[in-house]
Amino acid sequence: MKRTLALGGVAAGLLASAAIAAPAHADSVPAVNLAKTNLAAQQVAAFWYGQAKANLINATPYAVETTVSAKHVSTGGVSASDKAGVVGSSGDQKAATGTLKNVNLPKTTGKVFFIGADNEPHWCSATSVQGQYKNLVATAGHCVYDTKSNAATLDKWVFIPGYYEGKTPWGIYVGKTAYTHYDYSVYEDGDRDYAFVTVYNGVLPTEVRGTGHGFYGVYEDYFKASKVKKAIEAKKETGWSDLKIEPLVDLKSPTGKGKLGDRRNFGSEWVQVDQATIDKSVADGELGDKAPETFPAGTGVKVDPSNKGEFDAAYAAAKPGKKGETSQDHKNAYAWSADGKTLFLKRNGMTYTKRTFFVNYDVDYKLGGKKLSIALKDVGTLGSNVGGQGLAYNQKIGTGVFEFGYPSGSHPDGNYAFSGKTQKWAYGKTFKAAASSIKAQELVGIKSSFTGEGSIGSAWLYRYSNAKRLGYLNGVTIAVSDTDGNNRIDTNVSPYFDGETLAVYKTAAANWSGKIV
Repeated sequence: MKRTLALGGVAAGLLASAAIAAPAHADSVPAVNLAKTNLAAQQVAAFWYGQAKANLINATPYAVETTVSAKHVSTGGVSASDKAGVVGSSGDQKAATGTLKNVNLPKTTGKVFFIGADNEPHWCSATSVQGQYKNLVATAGHCVYDTKSNAATLDKWVFIPGYYEGKTPWGIYVGKTAYTHYDYSVYEDGDRDYAFVTVYNGVLPTEVRGTGHGFYGVYEDYFKASKVKKAIEAKKETGWSDLKIEPLVDLKSPTGKGKLGDRRNFGSEWVQVDQATIDKSVADGELGDKAPETFPAGTGVKVDPSNKGEFDAAYAAAKPGKKGETSQDHKNAYAWSADGKTLFLKRNGMTYTKRTFFVNYDVDYKLGGKKLSIALKDVGTLGSNVGGQGLAYNQKIGTGVFEFGYPSGSHPDGNYAFSGKTQKWAYGKTFKAAASSIKAQELVGIKSSFTGEGSIGSAWLYRYSNAKRLGYLNGVTIAVSDTDGNNRIDTNVSPYFDGETLAVYKTAAANWSGKIV
């Protein structure tokens, strides 16, 4: 699904209602688990590190609710009526301006990776934000919440600061819990299309190796095993590949006493067993004598069991009785060879025919394949490694901000200005905007040529210090637009960060994540 924006003004009544809106309370901030346990987080990290990081390298920009077609206007939109403020540890500093020739890129910017509704790996831009436990990431809401399939959140969510072509210089940070505004969680309100995610301590691999084939699980029937196999393959379950289903015979659990028959007549779940196994599993006396030497000397030639006609005739003449019958009349009608592997049937006291004995045992189905083993080491909190941006809210329209992210894709005219491989920056002053197609009447925009899906989630930093590489997060890109109709992207838009954004941030920032190894 492509998100198409129509930027425009809004009625004064909407602006008035926005001005008096009460800030969100912490108890009304929806929170959704991404990786609830340490084990789950370890599996997520192993998924992205596995197979020579193939899923990271092959991931594509998230193409959901991003590309826009719009006409730019600078009237209407949000109006900051509350007192402006900033929070965070970056501190006051002299702000950089858009006239800088060389901009030092922040270490806090990176990519978030996840599995989309199409079961394929994708990514968006994101940034580290300062919090009480130095474990907070900010990005667009639809880069966390699955708005395409209406599932709760996107799967296997991780943040990688400074990511470049498979390199994870400061490790992988697995998402633990996502927080957003109630209106976005329930109504997908574009005015609240942002999310703050707590992440576990980062991890780096110390060893990646295959352990050969192993069991994933054992199931009662083939249907159940096949269902699990398909589910694992669809979700790209961590650590398993080349999955196969094989029958598993339980020799301790016979489901039938026995069957006389040649190989052309037994079912797929009948298995040949030797005398030792039969002695353990079949009642004594069922087959009568077990040694050919109990028959009279000078007996005739054995019948060829591969000749069906001759074999059947010999068997009928022997009249061994019904299966399991142990009467004295039939006791000597058949006997086992000395090695206990061949059964001979007596015909008229003269000829012996060979027959194979089968016992019906319980058959389960094992699911197994190649298992990947990845050893991980803890590298500390996100904020300790790359720092964290502060947060700015209720800022005046017309404020200058830097935008940092990984734009990718082409302009509408087909020109590919950005590859999405490296971090880029843009500078612009905010203006009012609205987009009814995404239920957004209170957006802000900046002039930016960032294209395509990769720019979604890019950080808008207010009072960015080129020396410290820190500032205050004052927006996240949720869509891009060609506002003058020349087939070139010229505008990026973000939700307006206000007191309700502050409440979501505070709720998320107050939650600890911890280590996964």
